[in-house]
Amino acid sequence: MPYVNIKVATPGPTPEEKARLIQGVTQLLYEVLGKPPSATSVVIDEVDPANWGVGGESLAAIRAKD
Repeated sequence: MPYVNIKVATPGPTPEEKARLIQGVTQLLYEVLGKPPSATSVVIDEVDPANWGVGGESLAAIRAKD
């Protein structure tokens, strides 16, 4: 029973993009591992950029530089 957790910084994907991610990951697990789609769970978490660090800085600080 696969469980996939996708984390993205806000602003996150659109509802349409989320649907494509869920479908695509589910299909990939079926194709690669033979796992039935009914057994696959996909969760998309949207994380505030202030709570996401890269290279010792928050993503919010990195984005503010751009």
